[in-house]
Amino acid sequence: MKHAAQLAAAGLFRERPPRYTSYPTAPNFSGGVGPETFADWLGRAGRAGPVSLYLHVPFCRRLCWFCACRTQGTRTDQPVAAYVEALKAEIAHASEVAGRPSLSRLHWGGGTPTILAPELIASLARTIRRSFPFAEGAEFSVEIDPNEIDAPRIAALKEAGMTRASIGIQDFDPKIQEAIGRPQSFRVTAEAAAALRRAGIESLNADLVYGLPGQNVASLRRTLRRLLWLRPDRIALYGYAHAPHLAKRQAMIREEDLPKAPLRFDLAEAAREILVSAGYDPVGIDHFALPADGLARAAREGRLRRNFQGYTDDAAAALIGLGASSISEFPEGYAQNAPATAAWRRAVDTGAFATHRGHVFRGEDRMRKAAIERLMCDFALDLGDPRLGAGAEAALLPAAEGAARRWPGFAALEGSRLRITEEGRPLTRIIARAFDEYDEAGSAYSMAI
Repeated sequence: MKHAAQLAAAGLFRERPPRYTSYPTAPNFSGGVGPETFADWLGRAGRAGPVSLYLHVPFCRRLCWFCACRTQGTRTDQPVAAYVEALKAEIAHASEVAGRPSLSRLHWGGGTPTILAPELIASLARTIRRSFPFAEGAEFSVEIDPNEIDAPRIAALKEAGMTRASIGIQDFDPKIQEAIGRPQSFRVTAEAAAALRRAGIESLNADLVYGLPGQNVASLRRTLRRLLWLRPDRIALYGYAHAPHLAKRQAMIREEDLPKAPLRFDLAEAAREILVSAGYDPVGIDHFALPADGLARAAREGRLRRNFQGYTDDAAAALIGLGASSISEFPEGYAQNAPATAAWRRAVDTGAFATHRGHVFRGEDRMRKAAIERLMCDFALDLGDPRLGAGAEAALLPAAEGAARRWPGFAALEGSRLRITEEGRPLTRIIARAFDEYDEAGSAYSMAI
């Protein structure tokens, strides 16, 4: 209780810092980045070595109320098939401009990528293979909705080369599922996991969410006990971000039913204790992985990275996002596609890219991006780290000194190394914010815990 009170005094229950899956964050993007800039960056990335590729499939059979992703509902396969045809054209165009580079990582996200029929999965995979050949040791992951998967689609994904499946769970309590519009029984989830393993899928991820309506420590512990029976290789434990002004479907969730900040803290701490006791290594602020998993190894070896997909062990310098609303990350900056499917498709149908906004790195952007990433990944920042670039110590020392003064006991400056203590790790996003030159004090993101 004393620890929680000290964290509360430090701002844990009050401040709403960014999640820092990018720097600067997406609200700071502007219209100064368009198709020509994207094509230029894409060409440079293709000459630099293997790249990562993210494909966004925005369709769902049902729209879960808790979700804030760019998605749209459909009861028929016609719009899905049309979207895939446009996506294949965008992939081929991107490959041509990039010079057909190899892939180190491929991820299909959504939405619900498994809404695709087996023949669409196979057709999309063939286009990718022709356009972006897999590098040695490449990983191919797909987000899986257990309610929207079957043997033929699993077989098609396996044939396409999928190596990792990411299963959305959120919570196994039926009452909580009802409150978030996501009915999904443990039986259906367990059957999907078993079917994926029978097909030879090498690794399983699971996504959980805390801070959901009606959730309490006892209910979350029951969900975690069931999850551990499935023994996923990686677990992402995200805090629910209630923002009905941005995601209108979240208005279906009553704010008064949501756990208050102190309970959210208790939920996160209880989950961490259970997962660590079960043999999982904590990775960053919200991930857990079995010790032999690549993500856990990257965390131990200081190779962990953070991007729009969360934590990753991918070393590629560029992440190319294709499909409506997708965001690309290049050494030069960020580029985002038009969020509306119709606008994205109009651009693709004319043979153009659909980039409509982004950010060009300038000034100390790369330096501060690297500094925030190291804090988010390692809970420590060495101002002499060559990844920060020349002049980092002089430029960032004032922020490091300020962080140590503001959060004594939670952040400590030891020479030129800023360290977030074990007790201060719940404050990581807040401490990282000290290095952010864009974020305004009044900006509201999700809760820090």
